Amino acid sequence: MRPVNAPISAKDIVVTKWGARFMGRRFPCSFGKGGTTSDKREGDGASPRGVHAMPGVLYRADRTPSITGPINAEMILPRDLWCDAPDHPDYNLLVKAPFGSSHEKLRRGDRLYDLVVITDWNRPDATAHKGSAIFMHRWRRPRYPTEGCVAFRADHLRWIVEHLTPSTRLIIR
Repeated sequence: MRPVNAPISAKDIVVTKWGARFMGRRFPCSFGKGGTTSDKREGDGASPRGVHAMPGVLYRADRTPSITGPINAEMILPRDLWCDAPDHPDYNLLVKAPFGSSHEKLRRGDRLYDLVVITDWNRPDATAHKGSAIFMHRWRRPRYPTEGCVAFRADHLRWIVEHLTPSTRLIIR
């Protein structure tokens, strides 16, 4: 992993209001309905500005072909959830059902989370109320805003995931 203060390179995904740049290509994308922010809060709908590592990939094996590439990819299983309860010790971490605190299902009925890139925003040691589940995932429809994630067209997301490296950073401006 490159340090957060390293110069921007073609290996980085740079997101601006005009879209994303990665590996010499441009991709349309969407981000938080609350815009971007330097003061992220749980539920604000904003995408956190800054430089983010991407420690892993999750995918639905029943909907997405196997993931190839140098990034760790794990299957989303039926009991997989993401804790979004700010006062829970597992805040902003993968948990398993049954889970009594607030959470988001990773195995969704829609296709948004068929392929997910996890970011290091507010993790692994989360600060309560600073935001959870900031992912890269498939968009609902072109440019439709997210709850704070960065979203792409399905085929673009797949291409991006297949070209990620351990040193790739997500830079949200």
